[in-house]
Amino acid sequence: MTTYIAHARIFDGEKLLDAQSLTLNGEIVTAIGGDTAPAGAEIVDAQGATLMPGFIDSHVHTSVESLREALKFGVTTELEMQGYWTPQQRTEVNNDDTLADVRSALIALMAKGGHPSELMKDLGEHDPAAGESKGWVMPSVSTPDEARAHVNAFVQQGADYIKVMIEEGTVMGRPDLPQMNPQTIRAGVEEAHALGKRVIAHAITLDATRQALEAGVDGLAHLFIDRKADAQIIVALADADVFVTPCLVISSSLMGNAATALADDPRVNSRLPQIWLDTLRGRFNTYPEGNFQHVLDSVAALHSAGVDILAGTDASVPVASHGGVAHGASLHHELQYLVQAGLTPSDALAAATSVPARRFNLIDRGRIAPGLRADLLLIDGDPTTSINDTLDTRAIWRRGTRLAA
Repeated sequence: MTTYIAHARIFDGEKLLDAQSLTLNGEIVTAIGGDTAPAGAEIVDAQGATLMPGFIDSHVHTSVESLREALKFGVTTELEMQGYWTPQQRTEVNNDDTLADVRSALIALMAKGGHPSELMKDLGEHDPAAGESKGWVMPSVSTPDEARAHVNAFVQQGADYIKVMIEEGTVMGRPDLPQMNPQTIRAGVEEAHALGKRVIAHAITLDATRQALEAGVDGLAHLFIDRKADAQIIVALADADVFVTPCLVISSSLMGNAATALADDPRVNSRLPQIWLDTLRGRFNTYPEGNFQHVLDSVAALHSAGVDILAGTDASVPVASHGGVAHGASLHHELQYLVQAGLTPSDALAAATSVPARRFNLIDRGRIAPGLRADLLLIDGDPTTSINDTLDTRAIWRRGTRLAA
């Protein structure tokens, strides 16, 4: 089926284009510009709206139902940072145009009893005595050889990238969590690189971030929240070409802030089930002494230094005690926070489209160009000048299939 979208303001993932029309045929964009619709094409009049690539959430822990919720808000791809999917499950998801697409690290490198075991115990998914999953022992490593073996095993099982947990528990309200030693972390990182895989580190403190840099990771799945960025760490991250997914929405939740205003927005509560609205109104509140403005200032400083900033939410399960975040909806909240931190609206939009596509080598999406996937959003208004407009969704296409209203 051919669709011709006319009279649109087109943001291609990096900039606004002069063209005002686009043609898609099947799963791909076939042309940008042109005053005449192809014969037989469905015509969509986009007058007053902005056409842009589907959003990429660069940090989630997801499920089939969560992928469905994400797509309702224009998130056409979720990058999972911890969670197991069989190859068959992932193929089924990726071929289902009612769900967001997914990429996954599968199971991260972690210490026995270390993060995120404490969170899973809180959710009742672990044996409280053993600290392990009921019916399944979560893989953990304690030596360089075990780290290399773990990376090999999960690359063979289809991991798109590797996640490593560097978390001693300070900001999680669980000090003295077990951790891997630096030699074990480095061995895992080196093995992943030898196998052609990127490595993303969970590191929410400045000390953990320094460990991640020393190990040679490619990106950070969080931004440290215990201290404001100083010149030394800014230069170090920029020189190492490490990208940062600050996950400001979860940082805010850790500091005790609920996302009540987001949950109350009619553009959100009309699309989210009650369980997720209740989750948005919840919060972690494990680090109430934190200063959220310092985190925003750190994002601004890193962005000014040329560090790639990616939009991610760390959305996971609908539980109020782990709340403040929901799949799909919170990506829009993250964009608002990025603009509050000092990014332009266009830079924030790029952080959810072209930048993660480039950093995760998603060469078929994240931009609008002939030959790329027709993962598209049509948004009333102009989010390149008013980021709040992103929630005014008129239409969503996933691989050229328009999401049913």
